[in-house]
Amino acid sequence: MAIRIPSSELTEAFVRASGPGGQNVNKVSTAVELRFDVGRSAVLPEAVRERLRALAGKRMTQDGVLVITASEHRTQEGNRAAARERLEELVARAEVVPKRRRASKPTLGSKLRRLTEKAERGKAKKGRGRPQEE
Repeated sequence: MAIRIPSSELTEAFVRASGPGGQNVNKVSTAVELRFDVGRSAVLPEAVRERLRALAGKRMTQDGVLVITASEHRTQEGNRAAARERLEELVARAEVVPKRRRASKPTLGSKLRRLTEKAERGKAKKGRGRPQEE
C-alpha cells in the first residue's frame, strides 16, 4: 500500500545539535526536529493511525503530534533526509496488520516428554538426600 506523506503535512524546525562538533556545533543549527500531526493527517487510515500512536511511544505528544529528531549528520540536508526516512519507516511498520494469535494446545508428544523429564528430575533429586537405613 505504501502511504506517502505529503510535505504540506510536515513541519521542520532546525535547532542546534548537542554533542561533539567543535565551533560548528555552537554556530550552526543543523539538527532537525520533524513534526507530523498524526491526528489531523488526511492520508492515514484510522487503523494505521492507531498503530502509529502505539509504535511512536515517547515520540508522540499529548496533542497527537509525532516528533522525530535527527542530529547525526553535520548538514541540515543530511539530518532532514534521516528524519524523513525514520518517519517513512515508522509509517511502514504501522501499515503492517499484526497477525491474530490463535490459541493452541500442547501436543501429546510434548506432554509425554515433559512428564518423563519431570520424573527423571525427581529421581535425581531423590538420590541426593542422605542414605536411608533399612
